[in-house]
Amino acid sequence: MEVKVLSSKLVKPAYNAGATPATEYIPLSIFDRVTFDMQMAIIYAFASPAPSTEAIEKGLGTVLAQYRAFAGQLGVNPDDGTPSFILNNRGARLVEASVDADLIDMAPAKPTAELLKLHPDLEGELEEVVLLQLTRFRCGSLAVGFTSNHVVADGHATSNFLVAWGRATRGLPMGAPPVHHHKDLFKPRSSPRVEHDHRNREYYLPSPTNVVGHHGDVADNIVIHKAHFTKDFIAGLRGSASEGRGRPFSRFETILAHLWRTMTRARDLSPEETTTIRLSVDGRHRLGKPAEYFGNMVLWAFPRATVGDLLNRPLKHAAQVIHDEVARVDGGYFQSFVDFATSGAAEKEGLARSAVCKDVMCPDVEVDSWLTFPFYELDFGTGSPSYFMPSYFPTEGMLFLTPSYIGDGSVDAFVPVFQQNLQAFKECCYSTE
Repeated sequence: MEVKVLSSKLVKPAYNAGATPATEYIPLSIFDRVTFDMQMAIIYAFASPAPSTEAIEKGLGTVLAQYRAFAGQLGVNPDDGTPSFILNNRGARLVEASVDADLIDMAPAKPTAELLKLHPDLEGELEEVVLLQLTRFRCGSLAVGFTSNHVVADGHATSNFLVAWGRATRGLPMGAPPVHHHKDLFKPRSSPRVEHDHRNREYYLPSPTNVVGHHGDVADNIVIHKAHFTKDFIAGLRGSASEGRGRPFSRFETILAHLWRTMTRARDLSPEETTTIRLSVDGRHRLGKPAEYFGNMVLWAFPRATVGDLLNRPLKHAAQVIHDEVARVDGGYFQSFVDFATSGAAEKEGLARSAVCKDVMCPDVEVDSWLTFPFYELDFGTGSPSYFMPSYFPTEGMLFLTPSYIGDGSVDAFVPVFQQNLQAFKECCYSTE
């Protein structure tokens, strides 16, 4: 796919009456400091007639005036050196591009390295928090490549922004404004109680022999498989997993349990090995904070099992392990983390955040579930997107779950696997055994 870049510019917040507010510094919260330092990347496709660039840009300026963190930068407060979001009205990077071909002929059905051409260049030091590219195709379709820095906002907050951007473009009220972090928002209890092992969950102790991160050209041997689970297939899985249980497992619990077992079987691991899932748990409701909170308020559940247990026991066992572990990450768990993270122990002991990007998760799994985020509500005035998916993340074992564009309750799972494990994964992916 040959993409021709036409222009690149900064879109600044469009404030009422043109009055630009002064620069502000919002300190990073304890949740911002333990999350992944990475760019979240999403691809949208809009069929012809696609919205105009002028309308999208105008809406972007309007929404950035309300979501100032996405028009700012990451840095430090010069007064005290605190790592902060700098609300300095720098703006978001907007790139316009074109492809002399029809979208239907060029767009991959699943993420490949070609998708990176539909984003601005993400290599090197990025000055902006948000970068997006509008790529128009010969057929009149439009691809919107959106990226944002995860340290600034989690998936919940980013989806709020995207919906508000669409509404602003259509001239509609954007909804409740974002609520930002302040120094008294996450306070320890008067008698702090660290009741969970945060040192080995949200943090870890680095050592010279414990190298975490990227290793060589592993990505060349990883392919991203798209598995489509129909509504009927999911209902069958849920029925099987929930048999004899008063309340059925959720759609998410069931699909994740199935994929966990499928991935483990395809990897051909030893029965005595332990496999762990890392999955996000939103703390807004658990801590009694508003849904409009803009930033990160996520911790993780870590369901684990031996390979032998996972594969030799029924689907119900895997779903129950997931259910029980997520249930443990409740309001008390979040408050325990607040007590620990504000104590200074992590800094004193030289602990590092465990949320780091890797090339390979095996024997473990990580899942990003976007099943409940309203990503399909991004409407610039010509209707919802015809397609939506995560961009290219060649990390073996890092799963993305999204609602299918069909809109009938089916689910798409984007599953990065080693090339040599792909056939085994396909053979057991649709088995209900």
